Amino acid sequence: MKDLVIEDLHVSIEGREILKGLSLQMNKGEVHALMGPNGSGKSTLAYALMGHPRYVVTQGCVTFLGEDLLRLSPDKRARLGLFLSFQYPQEVAGVSLANFLRMALSAVNGKQVSVPEFQKLLREKMALLKMDASFAGRYLNDGFSGGEKKRAEILQLAVLEPVFAVLDETDSGLDIDSLKIVAEGVNRLISPKRGVLVITHYQRLLNYIKPGFVHVMAQGRIIKSGGPELVHALEEKGYDWVLHEAGLKEPVQSPLH
Repeated sequence: MKDLVIEDLHVSIEGREILKGLSLQMNKGEVHALMGPNGSGKSTLAYALMGHPRYVVTQGCVTFLGEDLLRLSPDKRARLGLFLSFQYPQEVAGVSLANFLRMALSAVNGKQVSVPEFQKLLREKMALLKMDASFAGRYLNDGFSGGEKKRAEILQLAVLEPVFAVLDETDSGLDIDSLKIVAEGVNRLISPKRGVLVITHYQRLLNYIKPGFVHVMAQGRIIKSGGPELVHALEEKGYDWVLHEAGLKEPVQSPLH
């Protein structure tokens, strides 16, 4: 069995069905890209996997490392090794990035991490990501640029070392320089022990993070899967041809660049 198995997943928000029978399978060590136009349900999948209370699963099942993921609370999902990088990270004034990361690590590990032990770990991870040490002393996302917020999310990924990381539109709002920096950080964290699901509707991020598997999502489900060549086909043709191939009538006009 695959490490992450999503079968016929249906998810509603305030009574409106967003996911309409989504199925996906992944293993550790794999990098998957989930593409699709705005409103197709990509972020809904991310939040449903992490257990956001607004996202109600009405049908289907999710198995993660042999566990019934949908029966677990969000904190237990995180302890099991699931991680979500938010599209719009929240600002927390008065709490330094370092203190936040130490609390998060203690919560995920289920035990308190000593200050010296954590400081050593943080220095190693920041060096790995080529981040200035002063970054850790700033308040969490307070006054951060879009690129800095996304780098803070990748630092959290590096510190927590999850089994599976879901990156929800990490490229959103980034200029090309910030995009390269964030992508380089993600690439440094890809390993045989970690699966990564990159959610995006732009092709440009996938110029830097190379997926082995690509899935196209529309109208609440995956309508086409393939290899890296699918990214290039979408770049050339857009999404309409995939919808037509899947027998869906609604046209989609969405930029891929």
